[in-house]
Amino acid sequence: MSPGDVSCGDQNGMCGSERLSLCPPDAADQPSRPLVSEASPEISPSPKNPKYSQKEREAICQAAWQRRKEREARRRQQEQEKERKRALAKMLKAQRPGECQKYITVVLDPALLQVEGGGQILSALQAANYSCVVESQAVPCSVSWRRKTLSSQMEDRDEWTEEPNVLVLLRLEEFLSMVHNYKQGAQGCTEGQKDTLQSYVARVMEKMPGKILALQVVGVENYFRSLRVQSKKRPRQAAAGGNQEEQGKRRKKQVKDSGLEITRLDVEEALVDLQLSKIQVNIFESCEELGEFATMLTKAVAEAPFRREREKTDFSFYLDKRWCGGVRVDRSGKGLFEVWKRQIQQFNRVSLEMADAVVSAYPSPQLLVQAYSRCSSEHERENMLANIPVHRGEGVTATSRRIGPELSRRIYLQMTSDDPDLYLDFMG
Repeated sequence: MSPGDVSCGDQNGMCGSERLSLCPPDAADQPSRPLVSEASPEISPSPKNPKYSQKEREAICQAAWQRRKEREARRRQQEQEKERKRALAKMLKAQRPGECQKYITVVLDPALLQVEGGGQILSALQAANYSCVVESQAVPCSVSWRRKTLSSQMEDRDEWTEEPNVLVLLRLEEFLSMVHNYKQGAQGCTEGQKDTLQSYVARVMEKMPGKILALQVVGVENYFRSLRVQSKKRPRQAAAGGNQEEQGKRRKKQVKDSGLEITRLDVEEALVDLQLSKIQVNIFESCEELGEFATMLTKAVAEAPFRREREKTDFSFYLDKRWCGGVRVDRSGKGLFEVWKRQIQQFNRVSLEMADAVVSAYPSPQLLVQAYSRCSSEHERENMLANIPVHRGEGVTATSRRIGPELSRRIYLQMTSDDPDLYLDFMG
């Protein structure tokens, strides 16, 4: 093939001209060389400047790390707040009746179980599903209480606090002996320093300062009944007579018992003097009553925090719950009569019976105002309600009185006066 001819390659499927067009025009005259030339260092292009400097990159990383720390801190704070609310809800739930009993433990002195009535206390508490432990106490025959406290923070450890209440069971012999010693001291007999209720309480309070003490005694009424029975038997026995030996034994027994014979008045005097120092004394006829009282006292101790929180109020004065809730009035007007009665009851020195008498005579404020408008003089209006009868009690104890001119005048002024600063209790 001559150099000037152009042929197509069938095997390659493309024209040679196309293949030749890929090379520059003088490619045939120049030697082959790589597509990328090896440039010398002197003529190589300088590298591009980075977008951020080293200090800027460090600042960006530091800011990102700081944001991450803040997010982690917020997340931990939110989790802690959730845990705190959960713990607070659990603490409040633990104070509610029905739940608070689970967090109370009754501590009984071992000596209590050895005297009459101690076993009934333990049995009654266990029957009420209270947790009981037997531990030595500072005062023999005493009962105290411990509470498992839950804080508003989530803590694994259990904290137990001592409740201020303490119950002490006195044996009947000890109680009567202390009353007898008090009686002797009141009569001026000061032979020896014998233990009285006052000295016993003072000694207990020294061992347990700050505690609320309650003394329990069982069988005093049975003792008084036995004294009455003995007093009835003695005249008959004296009349019946007997041999000298029996009379001598009976005489010795009377002399022995006469020193400890305590009357009901002696007991009351000793208890009154003791209660002046704010010491509670409970006397029971049977051990079963003592067990019931211990159960009720345990329930009261368990519910004490809940009741204190419920009784807290933002008002500096006492507000009865019935007045706090108001009176419900429906669309038909049911309840307006009670509202009207309470409005009258808000006057000073007005009882429920007096308010009932007024609203019974005039069932609505409008009827009362209309009655005032029909009066011919100011004096008649002021005394219009004075003769309304007020009934108290029923049967033989029933009494009757009138509303009176003073309350009648106050109600009239309140219903008709335009002066907001008018003093209704002014006695003119």
